[in-house]
Amino acid sequence: MRVAVVGAGIGGLTLGIALQRAGIAVDLYERATELREVGAAVALSANGTRELYRLGVGKALEDVSTEPTELVYRDGRTGARIAAHAGGATYRARFGAPYWGIHRVDLQQALAAAVDPGNLHLGKAVAGVAGDERGATITFEDRSTTTADVVVGADGVHSVVREHVCGPDSGPVYSGTSAFRGLVKRTDLPSLPDPLTIQFWAGPGAHLLHYPMGGPARDDDTVNFFAVLCGPSDWSGGTRDAADGELLAAFAGWHPAVVEMLGAVEQSPRWPLLSQPPLTRWSRGRVVLVGDACHAMLPHHGQGANQSIEDAVVLAGLLAGGDVDAALEAYPRRRRARTRAVARSAWETGTLLHRSDDDVEGLAERDARFTTYLDANAWVHHYSASAQPSENATTTSEEVA
Repeated sequence: MRVAVVGAGIGGLTLGIALQRAGIAVDLYERATELREVGAAVALSANGTRELYRLGVGKALEDVSTEPTELVYRDGRTGARIAAHAGGATYRARFGAPYWGIHRVDLQQALAAAVDPGNLHLGKAVAGVAGDERGATITFEDRSTTTADVVVGADGVHSVVREHVCGPDSGPVYSGTSAFRGLVKRTDLPSLPDPLTIQFWAGPGAHLLHYPMGGPARDDDTVNFFAVLCGPSDWSGGTRDAADGELLAAFAGWHPAVVEMLGAVEQSPRWPLLSQPPLTRWSRGRVVLVGDACHAMLPHHGQGANQSIEDAVVLAGLLAGGDVDAALEAYPRRRRARTRAVARSAWETGTLLHRSDDDVEGLAERDARFTTYLDANAWVHHYSASAQPSENATTTSEEVA
């Protein structure tokens, strides 16, 4: 068996490592000419980090990651703590693996270092995919081709491979929300309470998420922030340059720590937040999808990277059984319900974070949900992609309705 993976992001690289460990020949094709930083940061929860340890890269990531001490929810204007949940050693003990904040480039480079360098091909942009029940062919923009028994589309939210599997109108849709990003030194945030925690600041029509990054080998004290706004109502294309001061204006009147953080760095472009409607198929012949290519989700659970890792581990384990057709049939059965449940829960969390001050009942619901958040979502963190399905807790009907 030979597998060709399109995309050397988190999901593609994890799949490459897992297939190598299973003794399966694998080549990865990445359109970028170098593995460089795309997006500032990644949050990795226990369902992702436990698999990275099993794949042998966990130790390399420890030194460039930070374990947040708590998960805190705050009122965006007053700064009052709505709810808090223990992180650090307490989280690790509960779920059997750590929660990390990490620079995306550090994660990508650590994963790439575990892939046989002869099997990682950069500067290979894919023009199209074709295949049948026996194998598949990738055609690159430089007009070269390659064939494999299985082609995996790990090429992200704007996947070329997804078009082959599902058609040209199968991509993600705009959620009606958008975001700004930034990296700030903790020394530039004197007003920030609890700087080593993950914090959500909630308010009407907007919220701010931030968490610490870096680690002993990084020798930095960076805080990554992600500021989300409702609107605009329509969006086409990629990022947009916002008007000067647009971000700060949206958070006028919020707590000084919020305003201080958003004003500490140059305003970023504005990003559309996209969500993938559930796909009716994840594979076509010997071509299959993983990660954001098939279930891009809103970032309000920090699960995009973790779900890509889970996909990779499950698919590699099934392919290691040797029956390609059986593996590609079983893979979506193993993953569809869980990824839909996580995506739905992330959407609901975003709605809770944006409750209006006039919605008294909604605010009470928000505060109650945040108080029980970690217990209610323990099913996300306990999950083990490398375990048998019967060993994982089942997803409730409410979560997949």
